[in-house]
Amino acid sequence: MKCKACSLLFTLLFSVCYAFSQFNDDPIINIENYDKPFLNYGYSLGFNQYDFQFEYKNDIGQDILVNTTFGFNVGLIGEMRVNKFLDVRFEPNLLYTQRTLGFPGFDNENDALREIRSTYINFPLILKISTLRFGNWKPFISGGVYTAINLGSEEDSLEDNSSGTFRMRKSVNGYELGFGIEFYTEYFKFTPTIRGVFALTNEIIPDDDPNSPWTGNIEAMRTRGIFISFIFE
Repeated sequence: MKCKACSLLFTLLFSVCYAFSQFNDDPIINIENYDKPFLNYGYSLGFNQYDFQFEYKNDIGQDILVNTTFGFNVGLIGEMRVNKFLDVRFEPNLLYTQRTLGFPGFDNENDALREIRSTYINFPLILKISTLRFGNWKPFISGGVYTAINLGSEEDSLEDNSSGTFRMRKSVNGYELGFGIEFYTEYFKFTPTIRGVFALTNEIIPDDDPNSPWTGNIEAMRTRGIFISFIFE
C-alpha cells in the first residue's frame, strides 16, 4: 500500500505544482467575494485506496495479507461559513473500493483468498481550518467524523467463510484527517485535497465456528484508507 499511496501523493503534488504555475506573484484577484456567503455548494471527484488494520487474539507469526487496488469516489459538498478561518462541511459521497485478503495456512487458493468489493455511502461532517487567502490560493487542514453504510457487507448472509462468504458490519463509524489548497480561478474554486480515513468500528463478523481458520484469531478488523479528491465549487 505504501508505494501506491506515494503515487497518490505524487499525483496531488503534481496537481498543486501545476496550479501554482498558473498564478503569478501579483495576480488579478479572481471571484474576490466567493467566500463571503454563509452557504456554498459544490461537488467532488476522486480516487481512493482502502486497506485493513488487523488485531489478533494470539501472535502466531502469520499475518493476513491485504492486496489493495484503486477505487473511485464521487460526492456533493455543502459548506457553512463560521468565520474567515473556519468552515463546517457536510460531504455525502459514494465510493467503491476492492480489497483481496490472503489467509495463511491454506494450499487451496479458493480457501486462501477472499475478494471484498465494498460500496460505501459515506456521510462525513468536517471542520475546515484555513489560513488567510494569498492572492488566488488558500491552504487548509481538515478533520471530522463520519458514518458510512457498506452496501457490500454481507452482514445479513446466513453463509460464512466455510461457504466462501466473508461478512462485515454494514454500519461503520470513524474519523478523517486531511489537507488541501483552494485555488480561485476566474469562474470557480478548484481544490485538490488528500485525506486519511480511520474506522473506529470493528467491521468483522466472525464465522459461526469459533475456531474458524479465517476469523478465529481475529480480534478486530478496521478500515484504513487514503483518498484524493478534486473539489469544484
